[in-house]
Amino acid sequence: MHELWARTKAFGLAVGVHLLAAALIILGTREWRPFKPPDLQGLMIEAVIVDMGAVREAQQEAELAQQREIERERRQRELDAQRERERREAEEAERQRQRELAEQQREEDLRLARMRQQQERERLEQERRREEELQRIREQREAAERQRKIEEERLKQLQARRQAEAEAQRQADAQSALAEQVAREQAEFQAGRLATLGEQYYLAIQALVTQNWLRPPTAKPGLQCRLRIVQIPGGEVISANITGSCNADEATRRSLIAAVERTGALPYRGFEDVFEREIDFIFRYDGDR
Repeated sequence: MHELWARTKAFGLAVGVHLLAAALIILGTREWRPFKPPDLQGLMIEAVIVDMGAVREAQQEAELAQQREIERERRQRELDAQRERERREAEEAERQRQRELAEQQREEDLRLARMRQQQERERLEQERRREEELQRIREQREAAERQRKIEEERLKQLQARRQAEAEAQRQADAQSALAEQVAREQAEFQAGRLATLGEQYYLAIQALVTQNWLRPPTAKPGLQCRLRIVQIPGGEVISANITGSCNADEATRRSLIAAVERTGALPYRGFEDVFEREIDFIFRYDGDR
């Protein structure tokens, strides 16, 4: 495209030079006089000479202009090629930079992904260890709780056995003491110190209740309370309560009723003749036990 334009421009310059030469010839002939015929041969020769020189000069100028244009176009093409190379090199450098950035980003993403995976593995491992530790602690607590319950049950059984043994011993002591007291009272009765069987029966009841009484700390010497006991033949106690006067506090009152109920049965054998379904007797405490 540039070459075609250069040729067209050179051709236009050549045509312009020829037209300029023709114009000079025409202007040269405007001084013609009819009365003096010019020397046509010489004039023609001179015109041809002038015309050819101008043409050659115009051709040379056109050729120089064409060469300059060709040189300019060559330099322009080289400049355009240089710029194109530079543009391509810049684009290639940019593409290379983008590839390097993409590779760096990919490596960074891989590094972060590996780091997250490692962190996740460590977190899972920590959770596993923590869960194992919690499970171990739970098992230890459960084992300790089972052992505690076993020890408590053993302690309860031991206390119950000791209480049972103590109660049995107390009952045995009470029965023995009662038997001794009854025997003593019977001996005294036989000796004449007791007037009637009823008095002996009363004393036997008093002794049995006294033996079964668990004296509370609030019981004071000088205690005197009237108790009413309801029983059936055989001496089995049905009920007991405080009736009439009683100078004891509430805890002592309850302890007296519990002492009657704890006997289970009042003396009966040998006292059948003086047995009464309901009996009242005065319980006294003088601080001697």
